[in-house]
Amino acid sequence: MSLEGGGGRISLESVAFIAKIHWEDELYHGRSFYPNSVAHVDVYGPPRKRSRISAPFVLWGNESEQKRGSPIDVLPDECLFEILRRLPAQERSTGACVSKHWLTLLSSIRRAELCHNEIGMISEDKQDGGLTRSLEGKKATDIRLAAIAVKMARRGGLEKLSIRGSNPARGITSFGLSAVARGCPSLKSLSLWSVSSVGDEGLIEIANECSMLERLDLCQCPLISNKGLIAIAEKCPNLATLSIESCPNIGNDCIQAIAQGCPKLESISIKDCPVVGDQGIASLLSSPSSILSKVKLQRLNISDFSLAVIGHYGKSLTSLTLSNLRNVSEKGFWVMGKAEGLSSLASLSIASCTGLTDLSLEAIAKGCSTLKQISIRNCSLVSDNGLLAFSKAAESLESLHLEDCNWVTLSGVICALSNLSSKLRSLSLVKCMSLKDLPFQGNPETQCTSLRSLSIKNCPGFGGSSLAILGKMCPSLKQIDLSGLYGMTDEGILSLLENCLSGLVKVNLSGCINISDESIQAIARLHGETLKVLNLDGCRKITDMSLSAIANSCPLLHDLDVSNCGVTDSGIASLSCSEELNLQILSISGFTRSLFRGFKSPAEGKALLTAISPPLSVYNQLILFYGLLLHVLCGDGVGLVVMGFGNGGGHETLIFCH
Repeated sequence: MSLEGGGGRISLESVAFIAKIHWEDELYHGRSFYPNSVAHVDVYGPPRKRSRISAPFVLWGNESEQKRGSPIDVLPDECLFEILRRLPAQERSTGACVSKHWLTLLSSIRRAELCHNEIGMISEDKQDGGLTRSLEGKKATDIRLAAIAVKMARRGGLEKLSIRGSNPARGITSFGLSAVARGCPSLKSLSLWSVSSVGDEGLIEIANECSMLERLDLCQCPLISNKGLIAIAEKCPNLATLSIESCPNIGNDCIQAIAQGCPKLESISIKDCPVVGDQGIASLLSSPSSILSKVKLQRLNISDFSLAVIGHYGKSLTSLTLSNLRNVSEKGFWVMGKAEGLSSLASLSIASCTGLTDLSLEAIAKGCSTLKQISIRNCSLVSDNGLLAFSKAAESLESLHLEDCNWVTLSGVICALSNLSSKLRSLSLVKCMSLKDLPFQGNPETQCTSLRSLSIKNCPGFGGSSLAILGKMCPSLKQIDLSGLYGMTDEGILSLLENCLSGLVKVNLSGCINISDESIQAIARLHGETLKVLNLDGCRKITDMSLSAIANSCPLLHDLDVSNCGVTDSGIASLSCSEELNLQILSISGFTRSLFRGFKSPAEGKALLTAISPPLSVYNQLILFYGLLLHVLCGDGVGLVVMGFGNGGGHETLIFCH
């Protein structure tokens, strides 16, 4: 093996010889190379097999001199550095396994310091595509990170690196991050989560060496401050995505530097950073070169001023998320809408902001003419009046999500549907406690024919009468999610099913404990030709009659969940006997008794399905569906996944237990 350097071709044998001479010069201090003590060696003895020597064999000198180590170890680091940087890529990767000392030296070699012939080869290898590595928990150490950097360098270097957590005894520090920076200057994406020992030094090294960085994600990094991010802003002009969460030492100074030094920044998320305030947020949006399209601001100490700046300068924004902004009042949201600068905003999410009221919601609707999606969570001051005013002004709205909005009633929802009848495609209502099952006077005059998805979840007062009204208003539904509606009855479900003229594709009735086989049989009869996904988890009144109807009428169904239902082995048998059913995923979790007994299949005659009940000791399942994925969760919490590869009664079955 040989290597090339500025002075010509060098072999590793030559390196070893030079190292030996250097070692002997230090050891003997000018004594003869062949001392008298060598005379006792049996030079002319009979030939014999040479014993294996893993360390230099010293024939003279005292014992302390013999323990000084191998000749290569006494080379100065500068000399060893020069040797290692001239090695080919494969040899460097192998040399990293010799010792931690060698690994440390190899990881300190920058790409520009490699021999010139090597750079061209690495550039070609880089064209094959970027590499991704992820370290989590105990595996996240400096040594492992340095080894990855050295090994990946010969393949063009990493493009994406994710570190989540750190080894508690010898976790990631700035040393490991610096090794990545020196070995992988082509790095484009870096994520650091819960890495408490990485400081500004590591991030500065990333900035100096990885000028192609496009994405940076920092979460719970207490030692990283403005200094590290300012270096990123100065040296990484291609940065397009920045996410900062729970970093207490990051403040306005670095946010201002990012705004000035990263003209390609398109997305920024800042969460739970107490030092970031109005000054930093204003600099992001008011920069003349800003092309920001996505902004998330959560749990920050900003005021109405920041929202006013967003409303005035956010012309390029398409997505905006505001959450837990406790210092922002109604005035801030009102000014943000009235400024009419959010001309491109398509998606808006507001959560846990007491400043959002009926008045400010109306102003936002009028100022954001292109708004297509809005999500409002835990905003206690939004009522029917605000929803009505918003629906009148939001002419382009396609998706409406309301969660924990306890002043919104069924009347407000019906009026909003009437106003948004031409474009609204998705309506989601979650934990809205004022949605009660009260009689509605008369039939709605306007139908919302554009609505395709209706989701009403965990609204305990919502029942059959309310659902019947919405069913009459929305005849074009394709997806319905009524999970957690304890008060829902068969009557309400039947009314909805009869009014859905387009054919339902996905139905989720999990947790609707009062519906029975009557509803499922109606689904199979009226929508069996289009149904693909059906979730009945927790519907205790569902029995084998429902499975029989599904088996006979739902040829497109590929995902069925009958967990915690009243089905037995006979119902499962009816599914297996169906020749038209195209079931791919079957979930039957939560059974504490024997589920499978015996049944006859058309192809095999009799197939015995062994009982699944605690203790789970025997698994000999015969699955009669081609490519079926069966999920079982038994009473003691032990999970079982069975994948059947039979074709109409084949015997081949693969079982995974976990």
